[in-house]
Amino acid sequence: MGDAAEMMVGSAVEVTAPVAVPVAAPDARDAIDTPSSAVTAGDLAELMSSFNEVTRRLEATHTVLRGEVSRLTQELGEANARLRRSERLAELGQMAAGIAHEIRNPLGSISLYSEMLTEDLRGLEAEESAETARKIGSSVRRLDAIVRDVLDFARDLVIRPEAIDAGDLLAAAVESPRFDQQFSAHNSAGPDAAITVEPGAESVYCDSSLGLQALLNIVENARQANLSGPAGASSVIEVFAKPCRVRTSPDESVPGVAVGVRDRGPGIEPGVIERMFNPFFTTRETGTGLGLAIVHRIVDAHDGSVVVRNNTESGEPDGRSGVTVELRFPSVRVGGSAGEFSVGSVGDPGTERQA
Repeated sequence: MGDAAEMMVGSAVEVTAPVAVPVAAPDARDAIDTPSSAVTAGDLAELMSSFNEVTRRLEATHTVLRGEVSRLTQELGEANARLRRSERLAELGQMAAGIAHEIRNPLGSISLYSEMLTEDLRGLEAEESAETARKIGSSVRRLDAIVRDVLDFARDLVIRPEAIDAGDLLAAAVESPRFDQQFSAHNSAGPDAAITVEPGAESVYCDSSLGLQALLNIVENARQANLSGPAGASSVIEVFAKPCRVRTSPDESVPGVAVGVRDRGPGIEPGVIERMFNPFFTTRETGTGLGLAIVHRIVDAHDGSVVVRNNTESGEPDGRSGVTVELRFPSVRVGGSAGEFSVGSVGDPGTERQA
């Protein structure tokens, strides 16, 4: 017992002090939000305003793109329509040209024989036979004119545009010897054409020969229309040049000059206006129906347009009857530089045709 007590007294007894265990602070993510970090109504309003603005911008962009797609679709449709028309006219022109060449050779022989026969019968007591020979010659000349129109329509065009005096061009068309015999009886009372050149239209950019040919055709049509106009209507046609805009696309145009003719005839039915530039279409008893088709092709080759309207639909004073036809030529070559250029045989697409 004593030994045991001694051992306990003599031994060092270690007393361990209490150890403080550190406690981790609460994580900030677990903390309760303070009022300073809360989303306010103003923040929500600003967010909604930004969202609405982005939505408006997207809608505006969508509207613009939709309009552009619509415009391009329209242009593509018009281009395809012109291409189909070009292909049809090309086939028609090639066929007509082949037929015309085959007809022209025998026509030359018939014309020569009729002239020889007329000379042989002259001075003989065979007036009836001589008259028959003259009628043959007259018919041959008419057929030759038809063949010439067909070949003019089918042939390649070589365009040499230049700035020419508009007044000179109009005067050359009105005073052409082509009309001396056809309208001489109606011109005895005085001139049948009034020429007007508006400021800014003193010069027209076109091929002088082809431009005159196109203008001659519409002057001839106007003079013929005046012959069948309403009673009391003026027999004078108005030939004019004026500044204009030439459409190059549904939304774009370039400055140009319009040379045109205004008659006082009976006017044109809407259905006829839609078809009057088609080859071989005519409302007259005589004629090939190629005159206006050639006009349209010449103007197309200049990147121009032909505009036709009844005078009663264009604000004419006193509701005067008749038709106005304008040949609109750009002042510069559209999409290219000035100089000589060629156009295929038939049916080349133009920039505009209003009818």
